[in-house]
Amino acid sequence: MNILVLCTGNSARSILLEGLLDHHGFQSFSAGSKPAGQVHPWALPTLKRYGIVLDAPSSKSWDVFAAPDAPVMDLVITVCGNAANEVCPVWPGAPLRAHWGVEDPAAAAPAAQERAFEEAFQILRRRADAFAALAPEARTPEALARIGQLA
Repeated sequence: MNILVLCTGNSARSILLEGLLDHHGFQSFSAGSKPAGQVHPWALPTLKRYGIVLDAPSSKSWDVFAAPDAPVMDLVITVCGNAANEVCPVWPGAPLRAHWGVEDPAAAAPAAQERAFEEAFQILRRRADAFAALAPEARTPEALARIGQLA
């Protein structure tokens, strides 16, 4: 299953969820509408603390995944309100869509960022775990919406 995780900057929340879903065995990708150009300094150490390592993570534009040679996505998940409300490219294959909004840990004061990343990670981990536990036929828009409400 190919999953694309979207966030405006593609430096924090989308990177965390990409790692979590990848860890569950899904083919996961992340991108942003206005990519920051680099992964936030707390994102990878937060994943690594739980034994999750991403191969070559990067902050990139979602246009990469709308190109004709891009992998076809089965699911597109937005993790920030901005990306959820933006007009997204047309994704080949008409994938399922879900919004799993989480507060932006990168927006926290510098002294509070480590804790903010931990909190965002835990919320996203519960959601990734719940998604991974669903049988493929149970991955409906309604089920995805319920998962997006998990705190």
